[in-house]
Amino acid sequence: MVIDRQTITRRTVLALAASAFAYPAGLRAASLPRIAAIDWAMLETALAIGAVPVAATELIQFRKIAIEPEVPQSVTDLGLRGAPNLELLRIVAPDLILSSSFYEYRRATFERIAPVLSATIYQAGTPPFAPARDAMLALGQRLGLEDAARAYIAATEREIANLRQRVKNRIHRPVFLISIGDARHFRAFGGDSMFGDVLHRIGLANAWKGETSYSATAPIGIEALASTPAADIVVIGPVPPEAREILPRSPIWNALPAVRDKRVAMFDPIDHFGGLPAARRFVRLLGQAGSFLQASSDG
Repeated sequence: MVIDRQTITRRTVLALAASAFAYPAGLRAASLPRIAAIDWAMLETALAIGAVPVAATELIQFRKIAIEPEVPQSVTDLGLRGAPNLELLRIVAPDLILSSSFYEYRRATFERIAPVLSATIYQAGTPPFAPARDAMLALGQRLGLEDAARAYIAATEREIANLRQRVKNRIHRPVFLISIGDARHFRAFGGDSMFGDVLHRIGLANAWKGETSYSATAPIGIEALASTPAADIVVIGPVPPEAREILPRSPIWNALPAVRDKRVAMFDPIDHFGGLPAARRFVRLLGQAGSFLQASSDG
């Protein structure tokens, strides 16, 4: 096909991009509805059960932060989660749009393009693992992939049970689950975060007792981690490059009992607002963290 550069328009560019990416995905999943994912947890969920979207949001960041499941290059990037490219969304013409309660204010706009399946996974005071499980099952039923959804749920719960079995006879310390804001501040994940919920399911105690409002606390000074000297620390990435460089030299960081005693696990990035795939990634990384799971050789 020959394109006259003088007559090419923005809509033409978008159409070419959409057709270039969406067609191969349609070939691979001809029997499935064409889906577009606005919410990352729902994107993870769809990919985990074998439903490759024709389009999704912020894929460059998703590949850096969520990392898994892997997003095929065939998936069209719709831009920001909070402000997806609606023109491109119309062009890729999904049969179903996956969203969440985070984007409920845009639901009416999305529904003018295609039906919306929205999940509420994160809400204050509610552990999110069960809602994420329900969202996966609902999506599986909607797409005709219920068996795949049930298999993934069972595998995730089995991995949690296996890790719980590994640590149940150990004498272990409480655990701070944190993300690093900068070299002097952190955010803590509580029981209504995915990480806090899974930690509880594994049988480990969360050292953070303050409020979190389902995500993480407002930035807190790193010195606050000394308030529970016996606690281990799990740092959930990503860690800002500047903080990664400065922390090893920070007197405050190095004075923390957990740091001094080498009871800190630094995790690669995980989607802080993910679905079951994020929970499963957290379980795997926690299980690979080694001796920090036990406070002594007992058991």
